[in-house]
Amino acid sequence: MNTYINTLKSAFESHANSDIAIGQQAYMKNKFAFYGIKTPKRRKIQQPFLVKKYLPPKKELKQITTLLWKENKREYHYFAQEFVFKYSNQFQINDIELLEFMINNKSWWDTVDFIATKLVSSYFKQFPQERDKIIQRWLASNNIWLQRSALLFQLKYKDELDTAFLVYIIDSLLGSNEFFINKAIGWILREYSKTNPAWVIDFVNKTALSNLSKKEALRLIIRSRKTAIH
Repeated sequence: MNTYINTLKSAFESHANSDIAIGQQAYMKNKFAFYGIKTPKRRKIQQPFLVKKYLPPKKELKQITTLLWKENKREYHYFAQEFVFKYSNQFQINDIELLEFMINNKSWWDTVDFIATKLVSSYFKQFPQERDKIIQRWLASNNIWLQRSALLFQLKYKDELDTAFLVYIIDSLLGSNEFFINKAIGWILREYSKTNPAWVIDFVNKTALSNLSKKEALRLIIRSRKTAIH
């Protein structure tokens, strides 16, 4: 385990670029420190660490991910979530604790959105019986990142999206002044409009959404109508 993490550290450190790091930190509102490794290069560096035959055993997933998440540099958090994704088809019921830890710590949209749409989404497909009670708890938490995850875990579900459950989630968060919540409401509706635009239009028309949510929700529909007119 220590060898795995230390080797990754050496690889990242050897490609650090302080000039790039300044720009990355500014883009993230100076909330996190960076090595200054752009995403394509980082993915190339980390690729050998994510090859199936070199992955640590599943029993080490929580400990390795937690150690990586406690690192200062943001690149470790990006790597850690992609590391967890490699085990997503092996999730066990208590792995929601690890996903919640990742959402609740070093929280910002750049990690939370990956965790919600790729990890939480997979977890609930495997353990649908856990969905309602966990989402209910997240909605009641007053934690915007848990709430955003509740909104976004169905983002790529397409025809499998549970509209009744989405309505329940959105209704629970109506009236929020939080940008990241209202943006996420619009995002999930916009994405679902690719699958069922009529449902989205009807929902938007009868729901007291924020202006931001409404604008985001209808963006693709309005664009397609303008294209059709021209």
